[in-house]
Amino acid sequence: MVRFGTASAVPGEMDTGRLEVGETRDGSSVGLPVAVVNGAAGGKTLYIQAASDGDELNGVGVVQRVLPRLDPSEIAGTILVCGIVNYHAFQVAEHRNPIDDTKMNRAYPGDDTGTSSERIAAATFDAAISADYVVDLHQGSTSRMIEECRVRCGTRHRLHSECLELAKVFGCGHILDQKGPDGQLARAAPDEGVPTIDPELGGCVGWDEDSIRKGVDGVFNVLTYYDFLDGHYSPTPQTRASGFEQYGAPSGGLVDFQADLGERVSRGEPLFEITDVFGQEKATITADSSGIFWRSRRLPQVATGEYVCSVGTDIDTY
Repeated sequence: MVRFGTASAVPGEMDTGRLEVGETRDGSSVGLPVAVVNGAAGGKTLYIQAASDGDELNGVGVVQRVLPRLDPSEIAGTILVCGIVNYHAFQVAEHRNPIDDTKMNRAYPGDDTGTSSERIAAATFDAAISADYVVDLHQGSTSRMIEECRVRCGTRHRLHSECLELAKVFGCGHILDQKGPDGQLARAAPDEGVPTIDPELGGCVGWDEDSIRKGVDGVFNVLTYYDFLDGHYSPTPQTRASGFEQYGAPSGGLVDFQADLGERVSRGEPLFEITDVFGQEKATITADSSGIFWRSRRLPQVATGEYVCSVGTDIDTY
């Protein structure tokens, strides 16, 4: 019998339930939606979670499409899933947990006696470190971004090669191989010996079917490669960036991008222009380094110093 919250399943069964992580302001229980898929044959454990940032919904779309396709009788090992991590933010379609104004993916490994976000992080972290592999589904918030997998443990970490392999297997096409901020699950779980990746499935408002489809394919790539499912999968080469340069607006106005997402840019090449509302040019920003146009804001209007776009740098093929 495998249990995750109130979900429990014997070999060859699947069950869904709730993982209690506290109470709302009216005293009712907060339970995260969880699932256990207990394969008929023994094997390893994969933990998948989505929506640790409440407005990043593509991962929820992946979970919604993957679970109905899983037949426990055909699986070796166990799959644990938390479909929505940031319960409070998801309810109001916001990025941060509004109860404590915290970005959930900065709260790991959490604290089971701490703030709302720390308690949720602690409960889901327990599930993550019980697994052999972790896939933490994200997206580039509501901005525009390519599909990519992030390896966040740092190149000197003892599990770096295992995390990088997992990212290559997932197969988004691009990998950002750069140590992440403290509190990210993809940084904290490797410290406990569990290879973890942070797939960033594009960026949109609501969800995007193309990005979700890539996420579904990525999950099944992992299930096949690591022998949860029968079959053969050979990872394809991925474009890897180990640097990430962000660009802000030197003045206020309207942004006109000169590069498209996923496009190669050269040092000194224009990335965007800023004009006033009458179309008069105010500034042209060029790339400091060669790389790939990785991410950009969605809305055209910017204030001085506001984020505009990012370029992945130090590019190679892995």
